[in-house]
Amino acid sequence: MHLQSRIFVAGHRGLVGSAIVRRLEKEGYSSLILRTHDELDLEDQRAVADFFERERPEYVFLAAAKVGGILANNVYRADFILKNLQIQNNVIGESWRAGVKKLLFLGSSCIYPKEAPQPMSEDALLTSTLEYTNEPYAIAKIAGIKLCESLNLQYGTNFMSVMPTNLYGPNDNFDLEKSHVLPALLRKMHLARLLREERWSELRLNLGLAGNDEAEAMLGRIGVSADAVEIWGTGRPLREFLHSDDMADACVWLMQNVDFGDLSAGMTEVRNTHINIGSGIDLSIADLASMIREIVGFEGELRFNPAKPDGAMRKLMDVSKLAALGWRAKISLRDGINGVYRQYCSEAKKK
Repeated sequence: MHLQSRIFVAGHRGLVGSAIVRRLEKEGYSSLILRTHDELDLEDQRAVADFFERERPEYVFLAAAKVGGILANNVYRADFILKNLQIQNNVIGESWRAGVKKLLFLGSSCIYPKEAPQPMSEDALLTSTLEYTNEPYAIAKIAGIKLCESLNLQYGTNFMSVMPTNLYGPNDNFDLEKSHVLPALLRKMHLARLLREERWSELRLNLGLAGNDEAEAMLGRIGVSADAVEIWGTGRPLREFLHSDDMADACVWLMQNVDFGDLSAGMTEVRNTHINIGSGIDLSIADLASMIREIVGFEGELRFNPAKPDGAMRKLMDVSKLAALGWRAKISLRDGINGVYRQYCSEAKKK
């Protein structure tokens, strides 16, 4: 990529997309093409085709997706497979038709089987059964990987796929129903601290409610009280986390330095050319919760609810392929969460 290259970042307001934009701008890229959902509905094939014909991007980062945690994935199963397939097919397909020089498609670690050997290598793809709660989302992402791979093989495109581990960072989703585990725990413990310290005006502002009793009742329904925060599952599952700024750094670095030919060289049957992106370090949900409690300053109890699903017991990415290419994560989990919490508190006061 040159500094004047026309670069389309799909999903530029999301967790990863916004981090990619920050990274590109920091490096001096001046011709970024950005569209909000209102300006361009990526599920609308005609609109996406018209956009590519009009704007002619040279490089594409496909970071747009419908995402959520265990609850959302399990409840909105049809939405997660249908919407993600539509977005992927439209953006990847039109990138091919428009002659895009290079595309980077962002998948998810949930593409790997529930019982995949740990850490999960790229070769574990399609070797066994997926985790049930996010199976529709995973299947959509696998289809995106195979679409990129197949276009490369049949038409000579240069489309790559990367599989991030669990991500967190600025612009994360803190919705109490639909967010992932780290931002969900962070917000719940923040609310529990406000409740414990009887900081009612901040609590009402955060929840968008008018009365103290109403706020306390709402928190009770999601397992938050002045004395304790309920956490789904046993706390034993192990998870890996990567800051979105590290993820963006890896994505931009790969676009600058690695091509599909580098990943497929020497293969008799070309498959599993995607690249895992992660920190290579995991910890239990219980340890994560304890770290967040310490950072937030909540002095109450952590209560694990084993009646709720744990999901896969371990999901650690094998990042040896990426390390061999020359990239490693830089931001520690504690430093990353500290930064996210400071920003969250600052934004909460502006509501």
